[in-house]
Amino acid sequence: MDLFLMQIPQQIVNGVTLGSVYALLALGYSMVYGVLKMLNFAHGSVFMVGAFAGWGVLSLLARGNVLATSPALALLAMVAAGTAATALLGATIERLAYRPLRGGSRMAPLISALGVSIILENAAMLLTSGRAKTYQTELIFPQTWAVHVAGATISATRIAMLASSVAIMILLDMVVSRTRFGRAMRATSQDAEAAEYIGIRTTAVIAGTFIIGSALAGVAGVMVGLYYTQIDFMIGFSAGLKAFTAAVLGGIGNFRGAAAGGLLLGLAESIGVLIAPPVYKDAIVFAVLIITLILRPSGLLGKQMRARA
Repeated sequence: MDLFLMQIPQQIVNGVTLGSVYALLALGYSMVYGVLKMLNFAHGSVFMVGAFAGWGVLSLLARGNVLATSPALALLAMVAAGTAATALLGATIERLAYRPLRGGSRMAPLISALGVSIILENAAMLLTSGRAKTYQTELIFPQTWAVHVAGATISATRIAMLASSVAIMILLDMVVSRTRFGRAMRATSQDAEAAEYIGIRTTAVIAGTFIIGSALAGVAGVMVGLYYTQIDFMIGFSAGLKAFTAAVLGGIGNFRGAAAGGLLLGLAESIGVLIAPPVYKDAIVFAVLIITLILRPSGLLGKQMRARA
């Protein structure tokens, strides 16, 4: 019992760190669903591409002296690469795989999303020969950089992940609630046809939503690579599934709900390994989802989906 209590602070730190990544991914799901009422099941594969883009930049910089002289600059370069690659990929996917199917059967975009996901995963498998790639996290965040609080060790990697996620979520919330683009997003979500009548370019809004959501996945991909120090072409499947679960848990289509769902999911996964063997952590996560949806079918903040344009 004493060992169990001693492990709780560390697991809470781990859970909040993982939850912040799940929240970023869940925001991408919620943004697309909120505007198009469509589930973008290619989102996990976009996340995987962001992780590999960050790894590519890290590998290039490791050959020079950039990491030794300026690890902060190297980190910014990795995040920029992951963000740029996934933003461009998101724009391409929206233009080629989703836009031609808009207005038709609602099943067609879903099948297209699954097809895009399979294509990206197989392309990554061929390019990497199916081998995992290692993030040299210690070159940017030395293991000695850590803070010890209440029996928990908070590494520099975790601090950077949490601070970045919180800053991005606050910025996104401000964009959605206070900017012209955010108002256009909400208007398109409520009634795309009426939004067109009042001069909103809904096609551009939808494309912008895909780009922002994909960029968030890119940042999350780099974070996960730095956290776990190893990535492969299948990491997008598990992460995408958990992000979708977090979005549903918080209330699909609700941005703040997605953030709350991600944090709750991360905590449930981390605390769950104290109760059951780690092999059952995914089962615990989905058990939390099922119980929540039975008690509250709309999700934690589902009622807040209706917002004025």
